[in-house]
Amino acid sequence: MSYASKILSFLGKLEIKQRLPKGVSVLNPYKDKLIFSYCKKFYHKYYDDSKPRTLIVGINPGRFGGGLTGIPFTDPIKLEQECGITNDLPKKSELSADFIYQLINAYGGKEKFYQKFYFSSVCPLGFTSQGKNFNYYDTPALSKAVYPFILDTLHTQIAFGINTRVAYCLGEGKNFKFLSTLNEKEKLFDTIVPLPHPRFIMQYKRKKVDDYLNSFVNTLK
Repeated sequence: MSYASKILSFLGKLEIKQRLPKGVSVLNPYKDKLIFSYCKKFYHKYYDDSKPRTLIVGINPGRFGGGLTGIPFTDPIKLEQECGITNDLPKKSELSADFIYQLINAYGGKEKFYQKFYFSSVCPLGFTSQGKNFNYYDTPALSKAVYPFILDTLHTQIAFGINTRVAYCLGEGKNFKFLSTLNEKEKLFDTIVPLPHPRFIMQYKRKKVDDYLNSFVNTLK
């Protein structure tokens, strides 16, 4: 079975059954048939093989990126202009996606990058609270509630054929701390390498984007 088939089967079954704190809602784009059709086109285009990949994990999908397209770090504009997949989604750009596609192109392009790496998130479904993005680590109650879901989905994705020698974590603070603590207990990866989160770079370090891109490329290679 190809990576594409495994990934799409995984995404189509994603569901958080745990009870969440009051006011927190799940962001699950995969229940939308149109969005899932875009996911099918994307994963069959770049993952229709059985080559091993290395995992790069973010925090959880946001409303204007992966939470909208179903594809991590890919907003509707990048999906169309970079990946050649036309879509009827609101044409909004996302800061993290802006950086990631600069990185992908600096690395050598979509085909080369996606043959080596697989993007996901520590929590592959996102959250909203009061209409805004909410991270799985924003409250201890939410982190505790979704821990079983996070662990189960990491195990499932590793079973795709993911390289367990090293994983890259986007977010050097709370995301890395949570994933490192989980990994110490569960022994999923030999090493987890923290990298600055793309949103942080684009919001606060934009003048040094080229330096960050060079650093990312050197680390990933």
